[in-house]
Amino acid sequence: MARIVQFRIQIVLPLLILVVHSIAVATVTKPHSIAFGNWITVQWSPESGTGDDKPLTLKVRPLLVDARVKEFTLGPAHDVTDRLFVVRRAFRVNDSLPQESILPPHWQWQRGGWLLVDRVTGRIAPINLPEFDAVYSAVSWYRDYAAYCGISDDSKQMYAVVVQINRRKPVVKWLIGEAKFTVETQQWQIPDSVCRLPDWQRSPARVTFEPQPSMKRTYVIRGRSVDLLTPEEDDEEASK
Repeated sequence: MARIVQFRIQIVLPLLILVVHSIAVATVTKPHSIAFGNWITVQWSPESGTGDDKPLTLKVRPLLVDARVKEFTLGPAHDVTDRLFVVRRAFRVNDSLPQESILPPHWQWQRGGWLLVDRVTGRIAPINLPEFDAVYSAVSWYRDYAAYCGISDDSKQMYAVVVQINRRKPVVKWLIGEAKFTVETQQWQIPDSVCRLPDWQRSPARVTFEPQPSMKRTYVIRGRSVDLLTPEEDDEEASK
């Protein structure tokens, strides 16, 4: 009886190993092909509340995973690592009114937030950027840090923000002051005009916000710690 059991084990065990190996090979993640399509020109209408804004020209291009369009993007991509990159999203929204439901949808292009793309898995995920405004926030990237000027939800306050990917709380959130861009002054009609693009430097990693000529701050970022440079220290670092 023992010999029969041993004989069966000798036959079944190699077959079991072969099946497990086949399953493992089948479940190995296949490499994905990530590419961008050709640029196309579309019309974009930022909502300033005046109702008579002229459409602006916007260039977008498709993001393809395995030759299939997954998203539309705008602007250049930024390589975070040799595997991950970020790119800004563009999308179309159905702008049809309820009484126009019997007509073909009225699609309108809009600028969106930022996406994190994994070249190996093909995964595309949105990035959480607190206080980021799709119309008035321009992001300056360095490594996995995003620096930009953001607007509060009530559009009354302006912040200087630095965010690290996969961290919930901002590394830097400085209240610059009131967002004095109102419909009456016509200043909201110019995209990306809320403040000057932040400037990055390395060794050590530091970012400078200068929303106004008389208002300047430089933050030194060391992992999870952040130091605010004094004007004297800032001038000393700039002279190196």
